[in-house]
Amino acid sequence: MASEKIEIGQESKPRFEFRSFGQNFDTIWKRMARFSVPIPEKVWERFSEEIYIISATNDVNNTKIRDGKMDIKTYVQTIDGLEQWNPLMKGEFPMPVSVLAEEVFPAFQVEMPALDKEVYSFEEFLHLINIHPELLAVRVCKQRFGYMVNNTICEYGVVLINGARVVTINSESTEIADILKTISDIGASGIENINYLQAIKRVTGMINKPLANKTL
Repeated sequence: MASEKIEIGQESKPRFEFRSFGQNFDTIWKRMARFSVPIPEKVWERFSEEIYIISATNDVNNTKIRDGKMDIKTYVQTIDGLEQWNPLMKGEFPMPVSVLAEEVFPAFQVEMPALDKEVYSFEEFLHLINIHPELLAVRVCKQRFGYMVNNTICEYGVVLINGARVVTINSESTEIADILKTISDIGASGIENINYLQAIKRVTGMINKPLANKTL
């Protein structure tokens, strides 16, 4: 069966993903760039500022906010070490209390705070997060460089997690075999697969584990 052709920035059926975080992936980044086919100029380099909502009791729902819009993805399965995530909800601020009560806080898997307003602004929502003992709002700035290797969407990124600098590499596709070949081709075999949720928990100390490498 032929692999589904995917395009950077375009929606497709749910993808599998390999991603890792560390301090230095220069060798892998260079190989990724050399194996890459030409890609659209709009994804050569991208910048974004986001806020991730991290829950001490949840590892299966990944929540981020960018430009006033909330995006929650939920973990589906792991096959051959690759994770698959599906969209769980999308919303924007101001946000109705019904959405917070029925979709957002249940995704955090924590005790829900008292919600006494009909609609919450972004600032009011962040206040709820900041005073909750099991939740953490983490500011994440991303500088991402896009590539396409073996028909998988790849990137090298420089990421600031509450100001702490790490780098990330990834390969994602609907086709597992294409990702596994890419991991081998770029020299990333044996490197731990770490999603954003886990990386942020490690950097902020919520999980006592290092990232994939500590080489300076």
